[in-house]
Amino acid sequence: MERIQRAAGAVVGSAVGDALGGPFEFGPQGAFSARFPAPGAGGEMCGGGGWDPGEATDDTQMAVLVAESLLERGGLDLPDIFARFQRWAASEPKDIGLQTEDVLTNGMPWDLAAAIHFQVNQRAAGNGSLMRASTSAVHFAAAGQEATMDAARRIAALTHGDRTAWEGTAIFHELIRVTFEDTDPLAALPDILALVHPDHRGRYATVLAPDWHPDQATEFNGAVWPCLGSAVWALRTTTSFEDAIRAAIDLGGDTDTVAAVTGGLAGAYYGLDAIPAHWTQPLHVPLPGFDGRVLRLADLLHLAHRLEEGR
Repeated sequence: MERIQRAAGAVVGSAVGDALGGPFEFGPQGAFSARFPAPGAGGEMCGGGGWDPGEATDDTQMAVLVAESLLERGGLDLPDIFARFQRWAASEPKDIGLQTEDVLTNGMPWDLAAAIHFQVNQRAAGNGSLMRASTSAVHFAAAGQEATMDAARRIAALTHGDRTAWEGTAIFHELIRVTFEDTDPLAALPDILALVHPDHRGRYATVLAPDWHPDQATEFNGAVWPCLGSAVWALRTTTSFEDAIRAAIDLGGDTDTVAAVTGGLAGAYYGLDAIPAHWTQPLHVPLPGFDGRVLRLADLLHLAHRLEEGR
């Protein structure tokens, strides 16, 4: 499969998962399949919970901000990404994580805000850095293992002071990279885990193990490691993009983010053409704080092409 198929699949797949999962956030297990029992029948981009049909949430909005910074600045400019995040947060988006909001609005400098938040609260391992990682994972895939994992950690640290979040985002980046190399991402997990900081390797080894099930999670899937574990489980236990997304949303809880992470992984694995058209056609990504802009499928595809090409 051509790399661009995988790159577009990762970016669009993550956005699709986000938009599908948003209306079911904090709902019970099985709610998606209960409402849409026949796969492929259509109508799943239903909206609800404050979201319009096909509307992507803060997960994809932040991913787009990262992407546009990388492209416009010609590489990783952390103060610029943080400034874009701040502009977005100040516009009162429909949804924003409590931790992320505090970091972006506490008035601290870009290189201290997340660290100070963590020092005060001692909890900053939410999935808010993982949820926005599809675009940066695509952009840095060609740079190699060390570079992509380093970039993931540095971008994650802008809003999350807990290294647990950095490591989960780095694992996601590397899963995307190896998939682009036509390597089975599931088979690559042992090698990827060896690159995780020793203090955090154990919890990721647990949730990424072949026999792990999300029902075994000891934390809500709004935490970064069960979120990533749930996404990998959805990829491992299904055989299509559509089924992986259905499985992810049916887990309940933080459905938009679990499905966004699943969509990024499954989109890279199966490619853009595997994503149902009735899911991509209504997809749209508002960018609060950025002059009323709304990105649609063609815009996301253009973004994916530029990210993969590195320009």
